[in-house]
Amino acid sequence: MKETETIVEMITRFTDIVNGLEALGKTYRNPRRVMKILRSLPSKWHTKVTAIQEAKDLTKLPMEELIGSLMTYEINLTKKLQEGEDKKKKNITLKATTKEEEDVEEEKPSDEDDDLTLITRKLNKFMRGERFRGRNSPLEGILLKRNLHPMVTRRNGKRKEN
Repeated sequence: MKETETIVEMITRFTDIVNGLEALGKTYRNPRRVMKILRSLPSKWHTKVTAIQEAKDLTKLPMEELIGSLMTYEINLTKKLQEGEDKKKKNITLKATTKEEEDVEEEKPSDEDDDLTLITRKLNKFMRGERFRGRNSPLEGILLKRNLHPMVTRRNGKRKEN
């Protein structure tokens, strides 16, 4: 049996081979056919093969019963594989969700940004106070040197007072 082949496909191919051999004069009885089918199964089927060999008398086991048992096992095996893949997909989805949540947290303003905003507001409020309205204040001198004073604007590269 090929790894990607189903039981039905394998039995069909086996029957074609046996019928071809019978046409050439070679016949196989049922117990020998059962043994050949069980030997041809891949390694992931060894547990089922062992269970069939121990539970049933292979000399009296009909082909239909063997095929039915193998088809049932194949369906269960396929379900288990799909459940395993679904669990892997769920884990990947959770990882992606977790990562997205981290990105959202980074977009929120940090405490440092809040502190900077608060300091800027308090400084502006302090600047509007009466102590800094005169020209003799030390902070006004610094602001004038750096062209940051609100009363001074630049026109044509020169400073002019409004």
